[in-house]
Amino acid sequence: MSMNDTTTTDETALDWPATFDRTPPSDRKPYPGGFRVTRSTAFGNVLDELAMWNGVTDVQLDSGAEHQQRNPNKPYANASFDDPGVVVYFNKDGDDMAAACDRWDNPRDNAQDLYHYLHETRMQEQRGTVTADSEYSKLRLPSGDEEAVAPDPPAAAVLGVEPDASPAEIKQAYHKRVKEAHPDHDGSNEELQRVRDAKEAMLDG
Repeated sequence: MSMNDTTTTDETALDWPATFDRTPPSDRKPYPGGFRVTRSTAFGNVLDELAMWNGVTDVQLDSGAEHQQRNPNKPYANASFDDPGVVVYFNKDGDDMAAACDRWDNPRDNAQDLYHYLHETRMQEQRGTVTADSEYSKLRLPSGDEEAVAPDPPAAAVLGVEPDASPAEIKQAYHKRVKEAHPDHDGSNEELQRVRDAKEAMLDG
């Protein structure tokens, strides 16, 4: 669902999956690594990534910014937004699925983070480190009274580095992020553990 530049609305304007948690607005920050892409490129990356998945149809990419009439899956480059979240709905092999990100404070960073997550999901399957069923089950939307859990952001996004970062870059980013994530610095034990897990995942990968 989109909105025009002059309309203000609440976060329900974005068609967010009902069973996915939302990030409190006060916790949203700019992506720490600074994604070096435009908003258009970030959204295009999500669409291009899903185009490489087998059995995917009916892709609908939504955000809190106004989307183009000619290309409903992409927002206008400079459209304003009240909700920075980005969500993509699609069907894979007959199952309705979704992936979403609203951790960062603008649609570009959330879309690019979403792209990294989807790309890593596909790469993990191809590397054989996980089964397709176990990884894709995170994206499958519930039916009836099933509950869904929003997927964790990819390790690279947690640390604020590129997916192909060197061990030295990973360690440097880890030392910075672990301080920010510590409960004594407005972080939380959950966020701190996520940072630690991200470092191990990237160094062991």
